[in-house]
Amino acid sequence: MNKLFKTLVILLMISGISYAQTTEASKEGALRDAKTTSEATLKMDFETVLKYTYPPVLGLMGGKEKAIELLTTTFNTMKEQGFVFEKADVLNVSDVVFEQDQYRCYVEGYNQMTMSGMRIKSKSYLLGIYNAENKIWNFIEAKQLKNPALKDMVLPDFITALEIPDDETTTEQL
Repeated sequence: MNKLFKTLVILLMISGISYAQTTEASKEGALRDAKTTSEATLKMDFETVLKYTYPPVLGLMGGKEKAIELLTTTFNTMKEQGFVFEKADVLNVSDVVFEQDQYRCYVEGYNQMTMSGMRIKSKSYLLGIYNAENKIWNFIEAKQLKNPALKDMVLPDFITALEIPDDETTTEQL
């Protein structure tokens, strides 16, 4: 009886650990982290945005400090030119797949902004890759994967069964 009890306790602990790991690497976890990133973008909280950025992209930007400097300068310049970020919403997260030793999904987002008397509406997609070490999802713009040189620097030998739609952008005169 004592051995049976110990075995049951061990099995419960193992299944609890497995559940905790799969829960974070889930559609819900990706949705939570994508929303956090989207909200941080609207607030110009680049520290948070970069926390959820796929690390090799951050490396290409010269590291965290240089990336914050670049984003701050870019957004300030755009703001001076009349750019206003009106909306940044997360619309949907695909099913999570496990391929090439990574949990992956794509995130559909909607952005709306104005600039120079125009309203720009954009539906775009992020590739989400679960970072098991940090227990968060990291993101990269999916359209960047269509650039072979960039794709090879960020995700060499990248193959996916995910069918990520193309971005869509419309504009209207204000």
